[in-house]
Amino acid sequence: MSDMIQLRTVVNGVACESFLESRKLLVDYLREDLHLPGTHIGCEQGVCGACTVLMDGRTVRSCLLLAAQADGAEILTVESLSSPAGELHPVQAAFSAEHALQCGFCTPGMLMTAVELLESSPNPSQAEIRDALGGVLCRCTGYHTIVCAVEAAATVVAGQRSHTDTGTIGD
Repeated sequence: MSDMIQLRTVVNGVACESFLESRKLLVDYLREDLHLPGTHIGCEQGVCGACTVLMDGRTVRSCLLLAAQADGAEILTVESLSSPAGELHPVQAAFSAEHALQCGFCTPGMLMTAVELLESSPNPSQAEIRDALGGVLCRCTGYHTIVCAVEAAATVVAGQRSHTDTGTIGD
């Protein structure tokens, strides 16, 4: 039997403490132990990007990390994007409005990558968007509508930031 470890993380805002095998991958921990199936398992080699999550604000391939490497980290999965009331994150809403998904397999990785991009670069160029999304493979859309969706989301996110900066949201 494999060695067991104690893992403490914050996943989607919820403190989690688990005992699990030291060899368990982060993607398997999220899907099997925490019942968060939105993080997809694709190539299992870090190439396709379907398993992308945010760890401490940075995108990581959860199929390449042992869960133990996330000890003490804050993890955000695609399930974290919509509000508890079901309101879509601006990136999710833009993907829907721009028809930026087809089969949906790459979508969680695309969404999480776009969220990180817009956090670090609120007004990215098309070249920056394409560069950021280049690590997530999509076989259906050809990326054009995905790039359009990220541009549309950038506009919404920038508007939300300007309202927050002036104190008008929720006043």
